[in-house]
This record gives sequence, C-alpha cells and structure tokens, in this order.
Amino acid sequence: MKFESNQNRFYISNNNNETIAEVTFKPVNENTIILYHTFVDISLRGQGIAKILVDKVVDYARLNNLKIKPTCSYALKIMTHSSSYQDVLIN
Repeated sequence: MKFESNQNRFYISNNNNETIAEVTFKPVNENTIILYHTFVDISLRGQGIAKILVDKVVDYARLNNLKIKPTCSYALKIMTHSSSYQDVLIN
C-alpha cells in the first residue's frame, strides 16, 4: 500500500486513481495546523489505516515544528487518549 501526499493531504489511491483513504489538514498560522478530516473506504476499514494517516500528519508536524489542533472526531479521540501525541497536540 502506497501512501502519497500533496499540499495539506496524505492519501491512498486505488488503481483507478480514486482516493480510498485520506487525511486533510490546513494551516492556521505559522505554528499550527488543524487536522480536520479523515476518510477510509469501507474496503480498508479495520486495518489501522486512519491511524497511520494521522501519524503521517503528526510526523509532518514534528518535522516542521508545528502543533496540531484536531477537529476531526477520529483524530481528536486518538490524539487525546495517547501520551505519544502530547508534544504536538493543542486541545
């Protein structure tokens, strides 16, 4: 499975170039991004894909010294329930 990225988005496409999983975020200011959307196609659910996508955003934030404000319910849930995200999390 190949994870791809473009501006403010990490995603997986199928052989028809259709997005089958994605996480999107946007900058709020020079220090903060909002993680506002995750989507995983039903064919991929239950495989931990959404968490991997959120982790891609977290890695991006760490690399760029950014903080994340999750507004997506899934991202908010996993990021607030694990201490491993506390260095980038803004509640």
